[in-house]
Amino acid sequence: MKNNEKIIGIDLGSYNSCVSVYEGTEMKLIPNSEGGLTTPSYVAFTKDGVKVGEPARRQAATNPEKTIFNIKRLMGKKYDEVKHLKRPYKIVNSNGRAAIKIDDKNYTPEEISAMIIQKMKKSAEDFLGHEVKKAIITVPAHFNSEERQSTKVAGEIAGLEVERIISEPTAAVLNVDSKSEKKYAVYDFGGCTMDLSIVDVADGVFEIKATDGDLDLGGSLIDERIVNYVADEFQKNEGTDLRKDPMALQRLYEAAEKAKIELSGSATADINLPYITSIDGVPKHLVQSVTKAKFEQLIDDIIEKTIDKAKSALKASGLKASDIDEVLLVGGSSRIPLAQDKLEKLFGKKPSKALNPDTCVSTGATIQGGVLSGNSDILLLDVLGISVGIEVMGGLLNKLIEANTTIPTKKENVYSTAADGQTSVEIHVLQGERPMAKDNKTLGRFHLDGIASAPRGVPQIEVSFDIDSNGVLSVSAKDKGTGKENSIRIEGSTSLSKEEIEKMKAEAEANAEADKLEKEKVEKLNSADSLIFQSEKQIKEMDGKISSESKESLEKAIASLKKSHIAVDLTKIDEDMKVLNDTLMKVGQEFYQNSQAKESTEANPDNNASQSEAQDVEFEEVK
Repeated sequence: MKNNEKIIGIDLGSYNSCVSVYEGTEMKLIPNSEGGLTTPSYVAFTKDGVKVGEPARRQAATNPEKTIFNIKRLMGKKYDEVKHLKRPYKIVNSNGRAAIKIDDKNYTPEEISAMIIQKMKKSAEDFLGHEVKKAIITVPAHFNSEERQSTKVAGEIAGLEVERIISEPTAAVLNVDSKSEKKYAVYDFGGCTMDLSIVDVADGVFEIKATDGDLDLGGSLIDERIVNYVADEFQKNEGTDLRKDPMALQRLYEAAEKAKIELSGSATADINLPYITSIDGVPKHLVQSVTKAKFEQLIDDIIEKTIDKAKSALKASGLKASDIDEVLLVGGSSRIPLAQDKLEKLFGKKPSKALNPDTCVSTGATIQGGVLSGNSDILLLDVLGISVGIEVMGGLLNKLIEANTTIPTKKENVYSTAADGQTSVEIHVLQGERPMAKDNKTLGRFHLDGIASAPRGVPQIEVSFDIDSNGVLSVSAKDKGTGKENSIRIEGSTSLSKEEIEKMKAEAEANAEADKLEKEKVEKLNSADSLIFQSEKQIKEMDGKISSESKESLEKAIASLKKSHIAVDLTKIDEDMKVLNDTLMKVGQEFYQNSQAKESTEANPDNNASQSEAQDVEFEEVK
């Protein structure tokens, strides 16, 4: 395989992201520039430029309105679907789509996600030593066509060819022994989503039997419960709602996440946030304990909903709980003991901890990349998470492809007109499980015009649904009588045009160049600062051994560089550094000549002859 054919696996998580790759026949997790195997899914806009990952997370408390986290929750979403979310940053309406407003610019969720993917890509390139062009990116099993397409677009903006979009629980199960003959329940409880998939593994074939989940069930909801509990208690005591203060809210979210993690292994977690706010000029501190019992009380209904989804998936698979050989835990929130206890009660066995919940999705994506590139011979049979169909007469949803159908797949059905002389029909494409169209999610609409005028029920209109291996849906309609046809690729009203994608790619490249320039600026400032320090040190060392004129010229050169350094005038810094270095060379020459002359005089006080000839000697470089 050529180097540029390597396919990296990216787990684009709500809280953390991860990347891995095949090196030869060995799969390796790739560390980021900070040395971690997982990267916080944070993007921050600062005066020094855009920060991604741990540097962004570290400054979130002091820059809450410009630090983006949990962007995954907004992927492929209309503004009306997410406007209720409480975030320190501003979610705005951009032509019906959800966007993030930073200063006077709106950023799409695809752009923000692309910045995180770019960091994954850069980590992989630094690790491998060459450019990476291809990737597998994972999404929640219940991501619809729009959300999957948005994720694919984010990868493209980041400069990657997205070979496949696969579901997270599907990716996770690829880590098990492909030769085993077992039935698995994969419980994926992540940052903002929850899925449970029933998977049958036999002779290298991974068949997803059924899946169910909820895009609103995740660790962020648990964090929110803790935040609200602590904020309510503080409000009772102090009369101030911390949730109205973006900086205080960000600190609360960080503390809640830490408490959640701590309570997975301890009986209590202490939240201690000094100077959380000021009331009438008096600083207030937040000190509160959350017990494990209180924590479980706060989240019991959330965990129970995940168990309901597990039961639903089990029923759809046609299997009983006793048929499941192993329950696999995926996602950080799967570590919560209450979730594990309820899973054990449902399946009659303790959940397995064989997989690393934080990294197994990425490594599974890499295994799928290995399949595509010829490094692995396993066969993956994934399924559609939610039913898709069209609206028919009476406002009903007519499902063409049912949930848990193996993908890729194609299905056709024939419809007709509802009125005499009707020459046009609207194809209203929906996703969901409810019988009425209005209660399901609209994926797209298009018209088929030019139908021959005829009595109601006579025209034959063939509607075709085609779902590819990424779970992206294409719909076509054809009038069999006239041959007229039209189609739509469901990229949805929230998706981006090719022009928009290309524009974002250009902006991403521009940002990469800006990052490079920013690095060069900092390095130049550091060099100037070091030169100033060394020069001032040398002035002290050479005092009395150089002329007053030389000392003055050196001080003048240092002062000039200090001035341009403070002003961050990079062009002037270059000029001043050259002048200072040249001056140091001249003054240094004078210093050594004077020192040599003095030593000669002291060694031979009666010899007034000048020792001006320099001798060639062997010397060791002083580092």
